[in-house]
Amino acid sequence: MKRINLSKLGPGLLFAGAAIGVSHLVQSTRAGADYGWGLLWALLLINLFKYPFFQYGPRYAQATGETLLDGYFKLGKGYLWAYFFVNLGTMFTIQSAVTVVTAGLASNLFGITDDIIIWSVVITLFCSIILILGRYQWLDKFVKVIMVCLAISSVLAVGVAFLNNESPPFKQVFPEGSGLLFLIAFLGWMPAPLDISIWHSIWTLEKNKTQHRKSSISESLFDFNVGYVATTFLALCFVGLGSLVMFGTGMEFSNQGGAFAGQLIQLYTSSLGDAAYGLIAVAAFSTMLSTTITTLDASPRAMSKTIQLLLKKEKSYYLPWLIILGLGTGCIFVFLLSEMGQLVQIATVLSFITAPLYAFLNFRLVISDQMPLKYKPKSGLRLLSVTSLIFLTSFTLFYLFNL
Repeated sequence: MKRINLSKLGPGLLFAGAAIGVSHLVQSTRAGADYGWGLLWALLLINLFKYPFFQYGPRYAQATGETLLDGYFKLGKGYLWAYFFVNLGTMFTIQSAVTVVTAGLASNLFGITDDIIIWSVVITLFCSIILILGRYQWLDKFVKVIMVCLAISSVLAVGVAFLNNESPPFKQVFPEGSGLLFLIAFLGWMPAPLDISIWHSIWTLEKNKTQHRKSSISESLFDFNVGYVATTFLALCFVGLGSLVMFGTGMEFSNQGGAFAGQLIQLYTSSLGDAAYGLIAVAAFSTMLSTTITTLDASPRAMSKTIQLLLKKEKSYYLPWLIILGLGTGCIFVFLLSEMGQLVQIATVLSFITAPLYAFLNFRLVISDQMPLKYKPKSGLRLLSVTSLIFLTSFTLFYLFNL
């Protein structure tokens, strides 16, 4: 068995840190609470079918020394403009969504004030300062500690829940009506939006810079696989918690950040006992904080690179985009907080609808002449890619025709 050396891991855990946020703590838990184990098929299929396209991020970066954005630009300037506008339309909503959940957990944990807006602004400023001062190095170390804490607490909670609660049947269901919209949102952000593959390619090159050497393809893919398996496993844990503790009880999750945070922590403490409240509250808050800081770092990096390519400039636009993202997120807190649920739903659905585009572009890049022959995916991975692309496209068309 291969021994995992945390010092050699990085981008894969950052991927997990970005993924294990709203999609896991919120949507996976809600899926279990509303449908029991009924959406297990959806969780496993979407993680399988998105796998190759996420993997192509670090694969392409290590093989070519370029980000996926460089590749999109070479395929056609229009693809990069499309990414720019889609990302511009979703980055503020995504950042607001993860920050509000983090703020709710902070309010529940620290109790200084229950004003979600104040907490959201404080958290955004705190994360911005860390990124400005420490950049990738601090982010890398911070997320590793968080992931280990979350994994241990989640496994303990689900294990005890299995012992203390009767498990719902494993009968699989296909939601209809309003449930279809939840399913699409669930698939859109499970385990994460596909454009995170772009972030991963950027983090991969950044890791090479900070460690002053280029990782091998095998090291990079191992790092990715560790992060991906962790996101899938923890998604199962959160579905299990919702299923074992809340399914069939008539309880419903609140749409308010603070109330939802209390319910989420209660899921853990009802399994592990009230004595574990502090540990669980810190773990949940830390998890969402890691998601908040990774998304706050990634979007400005991606937008900076996009602008560099479109304008053919070498200047970094990271800091200006970090400020723009922070201010835009703050405006949503102040003026659109009551519409947050609808904004998140729009963002998750848009992530699902655009998934086939990112999947197509990533697959096209790794089989193109830009990719060295020895690093191109083998026949098995190519077959999975084609099958996955057909699934994502078909499901998207099915949804659009059923609007």
